[in-house]
Amino acid sequence: MKMLKVGKILNTHGLKGELKVISLSDYDERFEELEWINIDGYSEKFYIEKIKYRHKDILLSFKGYNHINEVEQFKGKYMLIDHTQRRNLPEDTYYISDIIGLDAFTVANEYLGKVVDIIKAGPNEVYIIKDENNKEILIPFVNEFVPEILLEEGKIIVKPIEGMIE
Repeated sequence: MKMLKVGKILNTHGLKGELKVISLSDYDERFEELEWINIDGYSEKFYIEKIKYRHKDILLSFKGYNHINEVEQFKGKYMLIDHTQRRNLPEDTYYISDIIGLDAFTVANEYLGKVVDIIKAGPNEVYIIKDENNKEILIPFVNEFVPEILLEEGKIIVKPIEGMIE
């Protein structure tokens, strides 16, 4: 089952088991909607007890974890949710985990490669596509260059301009 990363645990905070977390969601208040999360590498569910929003990060604690010694093991780990806790996204909005792994084709149906990563570059995202020779192609995610995403077919359609794909 594909898990979705919603946060990364940066460090502990204080002595009472609080964790400093960076949100990987476009919507920080997302954590209030979650009753529990998973932590990468652990099979149990972690129930969120308290959440405090700060300027650059979020402080949160889990039920039953009340001391720094109990939570230090989580530093550097990702916080994950399963498909049952996903939010319904607005039209033409996608989860990064759904895009990575898709095959990329031009509008002329030429195979370009697979989407291997997505980076934020200013207001837009940039899709990183690797071809059969492991060469990277960078495509800004705007309608002009990515007119279609066909999740059911496992592909994206790219409309490159001259010089975009060398």
